[in-house]
Amino acid sequence: MHTITTSADHVITTPNAVMTGLAAPSRGSAELSTWRVAMAAGASGPEHSVDREQIWTVTAGSLEVTSAGRTQKAAAGETLVLPPHVLRRVHASEAAEAHVAMCSDALVTVPGEAEPRVLPWAR
Repeated sequence: MHTITTSADHVITTPNAVMTGLAAPSRGSAELSTWRVAMAAGASGPEHSVDREQIWTVTAGSLEVTSAGRTQKAAAGETLVLPPHVLRRVHASEAAEAHVAMCSDALVTVPGEAEPRVLPWAR
């Protein structure tokens, strides 16, 4: 057992959100990756799919996730279970934060990109 302490090295800012990496293989986890997401009001992530299930627990504000043509809203204290291999888009109609968990070997595919990729905050 060991404790992971977050540092500035674990924070990645994208045009859509700020991700703070928590557990990951590079920080001692063998199977899982977890991270915090902070999104500003009006922010939307890119449409993408993940080849593993993801669990999103909203810790502040609310998020809307559109997946397989259906939009589901989750407020603070609620958890979304996102299935693998289904296109999704995460939108924050208000400022929101969430804790995300998935298997550490997951790959993300973005339509129009040639190759799947690993999320840098999850490795």
